[in-house]
Amino acid sequence: MNTEYYAGWGTLTLINAGLAQGKNRSGLNWFLLSLLLGPIATFLIVVLSPLPPRAS
Repeated sequence: MNTEYYAGWGTLTLINAGLAQGKNRSGLNWFLLSLLLGPIATFLIVVLSPLPPRAS
């Protein structure tokens, strides 16, 4: 496989982690899920509602 494929997939996982954190979700969990699901995980992050803010 081309190295561009791996670079693109890796970039997508980082973008998904950032999107997840923006919706108060675990960036690490979504990063790992994105390694397996890729664009499907991106779709899920976009359509899921944000979690309420955590009380500190």
